[in-house]
Amino acid sequence: MAIRIVNQWERAVVLFLGKFVGVKGTGLFIIVPFLNQVAYIIDLRVITTSFKAEQTLTKDTVPVNVDAVLFWQVIDVEKAALEVKDYKDSISLASQTALRDVIGKTILADMLTGREAIDAELQRLIGNRVSGWGIRILSVEIRDVVIPGALQDAMFMQAQADASGMPVSFSGIPNVRLPRSSNRLRRDTRTIPPRFTCGQ
Repeated sequence: MAIRIVNQWERAVVLFLGKFVGVKGTGLFIIVPFLNQVAYIIDLRVITTSFKAEQTLTKDTVPVNVDAVLFWQVIDVEKAALEVKDYKDSISLASQTALRDVIGKTILADMLTGREAIDAELQRLIGNRVSGWGIRILSVEIRDVVIPGALQDAMFMQAQADASGMPVSFSGIPNVRLPRSSNRLRRDTRTIPPRFTCGQ
């Protein structure tokens, strides 16, 4: 006999001669060496995973780099252990794929001004892809959107033009619809709004 201990926030996946026989935890339990095997120790706490998409084209063909963070939790230990080889790595890959899909279907103006809607769509897409793995997606948050430097300059010029009422023309930037200037831009056009970073 062998004694194993599992923490309060963990569950142990136990196999008997290679076959799943149950989930153990919390506290102390006993297994038979060589016959029983603890295949996984799975954490039931909320986990955060950072993921990104680099140089991905928006619907209006602007290359952007986007950083996001995913909050998720294992709700079915058996599925997490048996339905996917490495659920943590698989969640990360599924998140990156979903982010690229959403960027490709979204114009730049909506990416810069409609973060909440994109967060909700990412949560839906990722949730659908991992639902069979015993994973619940709690939320997704876009942390940073990096756009080309020339386009960032054009946004500031437009903000200044909106404030002064003077027309402004742009050259050398992608043919995209720029988001209308926000109150923050009108107050201080020298400062890049939080979450939107100028690329080099």
